[in-house]
Amino acid sequence: MTSKKASSSAADEAEAKLSPSGFPVKEVPGSYGVPFFSPLKDRLQYYYLQGADEYFCSRIARNGGATVLRVNMPPGPFITGDSGVVALLDARSFAVLLDDAKVDKTDTLDGTYVPSLKLFGGYRPLAFLDAADPRHAAIKGVVMRLAVARMHQVAPTFDVSFGAMFDAVDAGISSGPVQFNKLNEVHMFDFICSSLFGGSPPSEAIGDGAVTKAIKWLLLQLHPIASKVIKPWPIEDLLLHTFRLPAFLVRGDYAALTAYFAEAAAAVLDDAEMAKTGISRDELLHNLVFMAIFNAYGGFKIFLPHVVKWLARAGPALHASLAEEVRTTVPDGSEITVSAVDKMPLVKSVVWEALRMNPPVEFQYGRARQDLVVESHDAAYQVRKGEMLFGYQPMATRDARVFKDAGEFVPERFVDGGEQAKLLGNVVWSNGPEDGVAAEGNKQCPGKDMVMAVGRMLVAQLFRRYDTFAATVEDLPLEPIVTFTSLTKAAPLTE
Repeated sequence: MTSKKASSSAADEAEAKLSPSGFPVKEVPGSYGVPFFSPLKDRLQYYYLQGADEYFCSRIARNGGATVLRVNMPPGPFITGDSGVVALLDARSFAVLLDDAKVDKTDTLDGTYVPSLKLFGGYRPLAFLDAADPRHAAIKGVVMRLAVARMHQVAPTFDVSFGAMFDAVDAGISSGPVQFNKLNEVHMFDFICSSLFGGSPPSEAIGDGAVTKAIKWLLLQLHPIASKVIKPWPIEDLLLHTFRLPAFLVRGDYAALTAYFAEAAAAVLDDAEMAKTGISRDELLHNLVFMAIFNAYGGFKIFLPHVVKWLARAGPALHASLAEEVRTTVPDGSEITVSAVDKMPLVKSVVWEALRMNPPVEFQYGRARQDLVVESHDAAYQVRKGEMLFGYQPMATRDARVFKDAGEFVPERFVDGGEQAKLLGNVVWSNGPEDGVAAEGNKQCPGKDMVMAVGRMLVAQLFRRYDTFAATVEDLPLEPIVTFTSLTKAAPLTE
């Protein structure tokens, strides 16, 4: 009886307060259900019975339309002991997760579990550090200086790597469909390492197994939240979501990758030692491995297939407009440079729109630093210190209260003079607003500019080389499988 009175009193007290926008402050609706059994049931619904979008939409409907609510998030038992989060499922509430003063992001990269540090040489990588951690500023400073120093290598290296990729597409298409993803996996890994560090790419230094080693290492980190990898699904759930796979399964693979980066990134490591960053050479090495493979390679592995997917679905009319813009800006014989693609408004808009529709990292997590009032569009909710906040980014970036035709791919949405200026701040794929700037003291992606440049150069390369193309798309939880079925080589522009 006393417990019920205390709960009722807390709810009454919350209702009596008003948020900064004048909403009565409510308790967060929803429930975590019965320990063990409810998180297990919710995991099956999330991955196999409903899917992510329906999982959240059904719970919003169940709670009267509230877009801030309590839910369980995978993987659940036995990998994590606490699956409960406060989900922020609209653009306004999601913004709390981008405020470093309000949320602590220590060990929250993967949500409710933390991979074994044995996968990272025993160190906690930058992505697992909170912005207030002094080591965060030291490591991120090295990464940001590297990104700036090597930006001039992005365009020529991309031209070599993806020129070879499209040569392979051309060679294979006469014999049948050609899958983009498989070629992207190989050429993207070489591109990232060569553009960031120079020297021999991993396909030469490590051999044909370089990509396999990288993907195995990624899988050991992410298997608790991966799905649609193994059939039938009950076996997948048992193997991937119930227990942690031991780090020793990729010990040899990770050793080979680390040895490659120790040589490829030697100059970066030398400079950091001379600068006395306070981070040991070994710790920085493992951070560079994580940055190059998890952040860059893993991100592009997801992002670029989505770009090609939306281009394929848009069809010949958009292709013609893009081809005209690209070939007018960069005539035959001219190089496609970072500055050149920055002068292509439609190309830029297409890439921003692809990132809005399918941000490479769909989830954001963080723990409340103190008691907070979180506002959605229509209400305000009390969140308490230490509670795990979770944001499903596609629902924030497809929020119909912010974007017109929010669930549709609109190629020209961000063309100058359109919605660009007022809405780019709501494109938040980089762990910050698109018009924000990465800094040592925040969690925004230090490679943000490189990601944008690569997405634009992919579109520009496609439509300088081809007039149009067709492809099939198989939607999967992380990246769509895109398979070219026909390509029409570029015809000369008419005067």
